[in-house]
Amino acid sequence: MAGPEQDPGGVVALARALIRCPSVTPDDGCGINALAAVLEGIGFSVTLLPFGEGTARTPNLFARLGTGQPHLCFAGHTDVVPVGDAAWTHDPFGGEIHDGILFGRGACDMKGGIAAFVAAVRLYLQKTPRPRGTISLLITGDEEGPATNGTVRVLEWMQANGQIPDFCLVGEPTNPGEMGEVVKIGRRGSLNARITVQGMQGHVAYPHRADNPIHRLLALLGELTAAPLDTGSEWFEPSSLQVTSLDVGNTANNVIPARAQARLNIRFNDLHTGADLAGWIRTVVARHAPRADVSIAISGESFLTSPDAPVEALRRAVHAVTGHVPKLDTGGGTSDARFISRYCPVAEFGLVGASMHKVDEHVALADLKQLTAIYSGFLEKVMG
Repeated sequence: MAGPEQDPGGVVALARALIRCPSVTPDDGCGINALAAVLEGIGFSVTLLPFGEGTARTPNLFARLGTGQPHLCFAGHTDVVPVGDAAWTHDPFGGEIHDGILFGRGACDMKGGIAAFVAAVRLYLQKTPRPRGTISLLITGDEEGPATNGTVRVLEWMQANGQIPDFCLVGEPTNPGEMGEVVKIGRRGSLNARITVQGMQGHVAYPHRADNPIHRLLALLGELTAAPLDTGSEWFEPSSLQVTSLDVGNTANNVIPARAQARLNIRFNDLHTGADLAGWIRTVVARHAPRADVSIAISGESFLTSPDAPVEALRRAVHAVTGHVPKLDTGGGTSDARFISRYCPVAEFGLVGASMHKVDEHVALADLKQLTAIYSGFLEKVMG
C-alpha cells in the first residue's frame, strides 16, 4: 500500500476511484455519489442537487466546509465524453497505472483535477485543523453535455441560498505540454448560427424562372468573411468567424435547388457581445436573402477576470511547485467558467490537457502530485 509520500492526500487513489465510475455524460455512473461520500468523510457538508427531468436529469453537488470569509470555491465536472470507436490500449474505466502513468477516460479532463483539489484540502487541514473562512466545491455531471442542468442551475441555487464565493478556481486542464505553463483568466464568447436561404427551384437552363439560393448564400457568406472582425484586444486574440457547414442536398445536375443552408461559429473577444454579432449577421443576411431563416444560439459571452490578488496567489503557488511563472491566457474553447464569471471572479488551472478526449487519455502521477501541491499552496495563500 502506497504511503503518504507516494500518494499525497490520497490523490492517486481518489483519481482511480473516480475514473472507475463510467460517468459518460449524461449517465453519472456513480461519480457524484462517490465524491460526495469522500467529501463527507473529510468534514464537508454535502448537498446533492439533481436538476432536470427524465433523461435530462443531471446529478450535481455543492459541498461546504467552514463559515465566513474568505470563501474559496473549486468547480469541476465528473462527466466525461464517450470512449469513441478506436481501440484503447488500457481499459478506459479501469484506472490502470503503467510506468508512472494513470490511464482512463477523465484522467486529465477532469477527474484528476477534482482528486487533486480534494487531496489538497486534506493536506491543508492537516496543517490548519481549524481554518478561517469557507472552502466549497461546485461539481456537476453536465459539463460535457448540453450544460443546461449543471453549473448554471447550481449557481442559481447557490445565489438563492447565500453561497456565492469570493473567488472560484476551475480545475480544467489548462497546460498544453507541462505543468505550470498557463493560468486562464478569461474565455472568448461563442456564437453558433444556422442560415437557411429560401429560393425557387427550377431548371438550370432557365435560371430566370428560378431563384438560386446558393448564389445568395455564397454572397452573404462572402460579406461575413470578407474582413477580420477585429485585431484582438489587450488580453484576447482576434475574434474568429468560421463557416462550419454548407448543405444543399441536391442530387440532380440540372436542378436549381429550393433552399441552401450554412452553419457558422464565431469565437469572439471582449470587443463584442453576442447580441451585437447576432444583429450584424441578421443585417447582412437580410441584404442578400430577405426571405432567409436565421437561427442564432449564444453559448457564452466573453469574460475577463482581473489579475489581482487571488490570481497572483495562484501564480505564486504554481511557481513555488513547478519553477514556472505561468502565462495568463484567455484562449481555447469554452468552459463552465463562463457561467461562474456572472457571479464572482474566476480563474482556471489544472493538468496537462494533451490527451483529453483522446484514446488512452492519461495523466502522469508526477503531474497529479504537483497539482495537489499547487492547490494546497494556493489554499494556504488565500485562506491563511
